[in-house]
Amino acid sequence: MPEGDTVWQAARRLHDALAGQVLTRSDFRVPKYATVDLTGRTVLGTTPRGKHLLTRFEGGLTLHTHLRMEGAWKVYGSAERWKGGPAHQIRAILGTVDRTAVGYRLQVLEFLRTGEEERAVGHLGPDLLGPDWNPGRALANLLADPARPLGEALLDQRNLAGIGNIYKSELCFLIGATPWLPVGALPADRAAILPGLARRLLEANRDRPVRRTTGLRDHDLFVYGRAPRPCLRCHTPIRLADQGDGSRERPTYWCPACQTGPAPDPGSRRARETRPRPSN
Repeated sequence: MPEGDTVWQAARRLHDALAGQVLTRSDFRVPKYATVDLTGRTVLGTTPRGKHLLTRFEGGLTLHTHLRMEGAWKVYGSAERWKGGPAHQIRAILGTVDRTAVGYRLQVLEFLRTGEEERAVGHLGPDLLGPDWNPGRALANLLADPARPLGEALLDQRNLAGIGNIYKSELCFLIGATPWLPVGALPADRAAILPGLARRLLEANRDRPVRRTTGLRDHDLFVYGRAPRPCLRCHTPIRLADQGDGSRERPTYWCPACQTGPAPDPGSRRARETRPRPSN
Protein backbone atom coordinates (compact mmCIF):
# COMPACT_ATOMS: atom_id res chain seq x y z
CA MET A 1 0.00 0.00 0.00
CA PRO A 2 1.39 3.46 -0.85
CA GLU A 3 2.79 5.46 2.04
CA GLY A 4 1.66 8.96 2.89
CA ASP A 5 4.59 10.58 1.07
CA THR A 6 3.68 8.70 -2.15
CA VAL A 7 0.09 9.89 -1.92
CA TRP A 8 1.30 13.45 -1.24
CA GLN A 9 3.35 13.30 -4.45
CA ALA A 10 0.37 11.98 -6.40
CA ALA A 11 -1.78 14.83 -5.09
CA ARG A 12 0.84 17.38 -6.11
CA ARG A 13 1.05 15.94 -9.64
CA LEU A 14 -2.71 16.09 -10.03
CA HIS A 15 -2.92 19.57 -8.56
CA ASP A 16 -0.13 20.96 -10.73
CA ALA A 17 -1.66 19.45 -13.87
CA LEU A 18 -5.33 20.23 -13.35
CA ALA A 19 -5.91 23.01 -10.79
CA GLY A 20 -7.52 26.08 -12.33
CA GLN A 21 -8.15 24.28 -15.63
CA VAL A 22 -11.44 23.49 -17.37
CA LEU A 23 -12.09 19.84 -18.09
CA THR A 24 -12.42 18.94 -21.75
CA ARG A 25 -12.75 15.23 -21.03
CA SER A 26 -14.31 13.29 -18.19
CA ASP A 27 -14.70 9.50 -18.07
CA PHE A 28 -15.44 7.32 -15.04
CA ARG A 29 -15.30 3.61 -15.72
CA VAL A 30 -17.15 2.27 -12.72
CA PRO A 31 -20.83 1.35 -13.04
CA LYS A 32 -22.15 3.73 -10.39
CA TYR A 33 -20.61 6.80 -12.05
CA ALA A 34 -20.50 5.76 -15.70
CA THR A 35 -22.91 8.56 -16.68
CA VAL A 36 -21.19 11.33 -14.70
CA ASP A 37 -19.86 14.04 -17.02
CA LEU A 38 -17.72 16.86 -15.58
CA THR A 39 -16.78 18.36 -18.95
CA GLY A 40 -16.80 22.14 -18.71
CA ARG A 41 -16.19 22.26 -14.97
CA THR A 42 -13.10 23.90 -13.50
CA VAL A 43 -10.85 21.80 -11.30
CA LEU A 44 -10.23 23.63 -8.05
CA GLY A 45 -7.38 21.39 -6.89
CA THR A 46 -6.34 18.11 -5.31
CA THR A 47 -5.35 17.66 -1.69
CA PRO A 48 -4.11 14.57 0.16
CA ARG A 49 -5.57 13.41 3.44
CA GLY A 50 -3.45 10.60 4.82
CA LYS A 51 -3.61 8.01 2.05
CA HIS A 52 -6.75 9.50 0.50
CA LEU A 53 -6.96 11.91 -2.43
CA LEU A 54 -9.63 14.62 -2.69
CA THR A 55 -10.02 16.32 -6.08
CA ARG A 56 -12.42 19.24 -5.92
CA PHE A 57 -14.44 20.78 -8.74
CA GLU A 58 -16.50 23.92 -9.05
CA GLY A 59 -20.06 23.40 -8.00
CA GLY A 60 -19.14 21.87 -4.64
CA LEU A 61 -18.24 18.41 -5.93
CA THR A 62 -15.31 16.23 -4.76
CA LEU A 63 -13.85 13.08 -6.29
CA HIS A 64 -12.52 10.85 -3.50
CA THR A 65 -10.00 8.19 -4.54
CA HIS A 66 -7.73 5.78 -2.69
CA LEU A 67 -4.86 3.90 -4.30
CA ARG A 68 -4.90 0.89 -1.93
CA MET A 69 -2.27 -1.65 -2.99
CA GLU A 70 -1.98 -1.21 -6.76
CA GLY A 71 -3.72 2.01 -7.73
CA ALA A 72 -1.99 4.97 -9.40
CA TRP A 73 -2.74 8.34 -10.93
CA LYS A 74 -0.63 9.13 -14.01
CA VAL A 75 -0.45 12.49 -15.77
CA TYR A 76 0.28 12.73 -19.50
CA GLY A 77 0.78 15.46 -22.05
CA SER A 78 -1.76 15.89 -24.85
CA ALA A 79 0.32 13.88 -27.34
CA GLU A 80 1.91 11.47 -24.86
CA ARG A 81 1.21 7.74 -24.90
CA TRP A 82 -0.50 6.40 -21.79
CA LYS A 83 1.73 3.84 -20.08
CA GLY A 84 0.12 3.10 -16.71
CA GLY A 85 -1.37 -0.25 -17.67
CA PRO A 86 -3.88 -1.87 -20.04
CA ALA A 87 -7.04 0.05 -20.89
CA HIS A 88 -9.27 -2.28 -18.87
CA GLN A 89 -7.50 -1.13 -15.68
CA ILE A 90 -8.42 2.52 -16.19
CA ARG A 91 -11.05 3.73 -13.74
CA ALA A 92 -11.01 7.51 -14.29
CA ILE A 93 -9.91 10.05 -16.90
CA LEU A 94 -9.74 13.79 -16.28
CA GLY A 95 -8.54 15.75 -19.31
CA THR A 96 -7.79 19.39 -20.09
CA VAL A 97 -6.42 21.00 -23.23
CA ASP A 98 -2.82 20.28 -22.22
CA ARG A 99 -2.89 17.46 -19.67
CA THR A 100 -4.73 14.22 -19.00
CA ALA A 101 -4.83 12.50 -15.61
CA VAL A 102 -5.55 8.78 -15.77
CA GLY A 103 -6.46 6.73 -12.71
CA TYR A 104 -5.41 3.09 -12.93
CA ARG A 105 -6.64 0.27 -10.67
CA LEU A 106 -8.32 2.66 -8.25
CA GLN A 107 -9.94 0.53 -5.56
CA VAL A 108 -11.92 3.45 -4.13
CA LEU A 109 -13.64 6.00 -6.37
CA GLU A 110 -16.65 7.97 -5.22
CA PHE A 111 -18.19 11.41 -5.53
CA LEU A 112 -19.08 13.50 -2.50
CA ARG A 113 -20.41 16.95 -1.90
CA THR A 114 -17.33 18.98 -0.93
CA GLY A 115 -19.00 20.00 2.29
CA GLU A 116 -19.41 16.33 3.20
CA GLU A 117 -15.81 15.15 2.71
CA GLU A 118 -15.63 14.19 6.37
CA ARG A 119 -17.85 11.22 5.55
CA ALA A 120 -14.83 9.74 3.75
CA VAL A 121 -11.91 11.00 5.80
CA GLY A 122 -13.33 12.14 9.12
CA HIS A 123 -12.29 8.91 10.84
CA LEU A 124 -8.59 9.54 10.18
CA GLY A 125 -6.14 10.57 12.87
CA PRO A 126 -3.79 13.56 12.52
CA ASP A 127 -2.26 13.71 9.04
CA LEU A 128 1.54 13.44 9.18
CA LEU A 129 1.84 15.72 6.15
CA GLY A 130 -1.27 17.79 6.69
CA PRO A 131 -2.20 21.08 8.33
CA ASP A 132 -4.08 19.23 11.07
CA TRP A 133 -0.94 17.50 12.37
CA ASN A 134 -1.03 17.21 16.15
CA PRO A 135 1.71 15.06 17.73
CA GLY A 136 0.08 15.04 21.15
CA ARG A 137 -3.18 13.74 19.77
CA ALA A 138 -1.35 11.17 17.63
CA LEU A 139 0.53 9.85 20.68
CA ALA A 140 -2.65 9.71 22.76
CA ASN A 141 -4.33 7.73 19.98
CA LEU A 142 -1.45 5.25 19.83
CA LEU A 143 -1.46 4.75 23.59
CA ALA A 144 -5.24 4.40 23.88
CA ASP A 145 -4.96 0.62 23.43
CA PRO A 146 -1.78 -0.23 25.41
CA ALA A 147 -1.97 -3.97 24.67
CA ARG A 148 -1.97 -3.51 20.92
CA PRO A 149 1.26 -4.40 19.06
CA LEU A 150 3.19 -1.31 18.03
CA GLY A 151 3.27 -2.22 14.34
CA GLU A 152 -0.49 -2.63 14.17
CA ALA A 153 -1.07 0.64 16.00
CA LEU A 154 1.19 2.53 13.58
CA LEU A 155 -0.68 1.16 10.56
CA ASP A 156 -4.08 2.10 11.97
CA GLN A 157 -4.95 5.30 10.11
CA ARG A 158 -7.38 6.25 12.87
CA ASN A 159 -4.36 6.84 15.13
CA LEU A 160 -2.26 8.88 12.72
CA ALA A 161 -2.64 9.06 8.97
CA GLY A 162 0.08 8.32 6.46
CA ILE A 163 2.18 5.41 7.74
CA GLY A 164 2.39 2.32 5.55
CA ASN A 165 4.22 -0.95 5.89
CA ILE A 166 7.65 0.41 4.99
CA TYR A 167 7.58 3.24 7.50
CA LYS A 168 6.13 0.89 10.12
CA SER A 169 9.20 -1.34 9.95
CA GLU A 170 11.64 1.56 9.72
CA LEU A 171 10.12 3.48 12.64
CA CYS A 172 10.17 0.43 14.88
CA PHE A 173 13.84 -0.04 14.07
CA LEU A 174 14.70 3.60 14.71
CA ILE A 175 13.14 3.57 18.18
CA GLY A 176 14.60 0.15 19.00
CA ALA A 177 11.36 -1.80 19.51
CA THR A 178 10.00 -4.81 17.66
CA PRO A 179 6.66 -4.32 15.87
CA TRP A 180 5.12 -6.87 18.26
CA LEU A 181 5.94 -4.92 21.42
CA PRO A 182 2.70 -3.76 23.11
CA VAL A 183 2.40 -0.01 22.74
CA GLY A 184 2.00 0.37 26.48
CA ALA A 185 5.35 -1.34 27.07
CA LEU A 186 7.23 1.21 24.99
CA PRO A 187 9.44 3.32 27.29
CA ALA A 188 7.96 6.78 27.79
CA ASP A 189 10.95 8.61 26.31
CA ARG A 190 10.75 6.58 23.10
CA ALA A 191 6.99 6.88 22.86
CA ALA A 192 7.27 10.66 23.19
CA ILE A 193 9.54 11.02 20.16
CA LEU A 194 7.67 8.56 17.92
CA PRO A 195 5.08 10.92 16.33
CA GLY A 196 7.68 13.61 15.60
CA LEU A 197 10.08 11.07 14.14
CA ALA A 198 7.35 9.71 11.86
CA ARG A 199 6.56 13.21 10.61
CA ARG A 200 10.21 14.01 9.94
CA LEU A 201 10.66 10.84 7.89
CA LEU A 202 7.64 11.55 5.69
CA GLU A 203 8.53 15.23 5.30
CA ALA A 204 12.09 14.34 4.29
CA ASN A 205 10.83 11.95 1.61
CA ARG A 206 7.83 13.71 0.14
CA ASP A 207 9.98 15.43 -2.50
CA ARG A 208 12.31 12.50 -3.19
CA PRO A 209 11.96 10.00 -6.04
CA VAL A 210 13.55 7.29 -3.86
CA ARG A 211 12.54 6.89 -0.22
CA ARG A 212 15.43 7.03 2.27
CA THR A 213 15.47 6.62 6.03
CA THR A 214 19.14 5.89 6.76
CA GLY A 215 21.10 8.96 5.70
CA LEU A 216 23.67 6.52 4.32
CA ARG A 217 24.97 6.88 0.80
CA ASP A 218 24.72 3.22 -0.25
CA HIS A 219 21.63 2.09 1.67
CA ASP A 220 18.15 3.58 1.46
CA LEU A 221 16.41 1.65 4.26
CA PHE A 222 17.54 0.11 7.53
CA VAL A 223 15.45 -3.07 7.59
CA TYR A 224 12.57 -3.12 5.10
CA GLY A 225 13.25 -5.55 2.26
CA ARG A 226 16.69 -6.44 3.64
CA ALA A 227 16.18 -9.90 5.20
CA PRO A 228 18.38 -11.89 5.70
CA ARG A 229 21.19 -9.43 5.00
CA PRO A 230 23.17 -8.02 7.95
CA CYS A 231 21.83 -5.17 10.02
CA LEU A 232 23.53 -1.92 9.05
CA ARG A 233 24.27 -1.23 12.72
CA CYS A 234 25.12 -4.55 14.36
CA HIS A 235 25.47 -7.00 11.42
CA THR A 236 22.90 -9.44 12.84
CA PRO A 237 20.77 -10.91 10.00
CA ILE A 238 17.55 -8.99 9.48
CA ARG A 239 14.46 -11.14 10.00
CA LEU A 240 11.10 -11.25 8.22
CA ALA A 241 7.67 -12.35 9.42
CA ASP A 242 4.04 -11.52 8.75
CA GLN A 243 2.09 -9.19 11.00
CA GLY A 244 -1.59 -8.38 10.72
CA ASP A 245 -3.00 -4.86 10.62
CA GLY A 246 -6.62 -5.75 11.18
CA SER A 247 -7.28 -6.46 7.50
CA ARG A 248 -4.42 -8.60 6.20
CA GLU A 249 -1.00 -9.99 7.01
CA ARG A 250 1.89 -7.75 5.97
CA PRO A 251 5.62 -8.51 5.60
CA THR A 252 7.45 -7.05 8.58
CA TYR A 253 11.20 -6.64 8.98
CA TRP A 254 13.27 -6.15 12.13
CA CYS A 255 16.67 -6.66 13.69
CA PRO A 256 16.49 -9.14 16.60
CA ALA A 257 19.55 -7.56 18.24
CA CYS A 258 18.83 -3.82 17.86
CA GLN A 259 15.11 -4.05 18.63
CA THR A 260 13.75 -5.28 21.95
CA GLY A 261 10.41 -6.93 22.54
CA PRO A 262 8.48 -10.02 21.47
CA ALA A 263 8.71 -11.44 17.95
CA PRO A 264 7.58 -14.62 16.16
CA ASP A 265 9.73 -17.68 16.73
CA PRO A 266 11.86 -18.47 13.64
CA GLY A 267 10.05 -21.78 13.29
CA SER A 268 6.54 -20.36 13.58
CA ARG A 269 4.01 -20.22 10.78
CA ARG A 270 4.35 -16.45 10.53
CA ALA A 271 8.12 -16.49 10.05
CA ARG A 272 9.22 -16.46 6.43
CA GLU A 273 11.99 -18.12 4.51
CA THR A 274 14.32 -15.46 3.18
CA ARG A 275 17.02 -15.31 0.56
CA PRO A 276 19.66 -12.63 0.12
CA ARG A 277 18.76 -9.81 -2.24
CA PRO A 278 21.01 -7.28 -3.97
CA SER A 279 21.91 -4.28 -1.84
CA ASN A 280 19.80 -1.19 -2.31
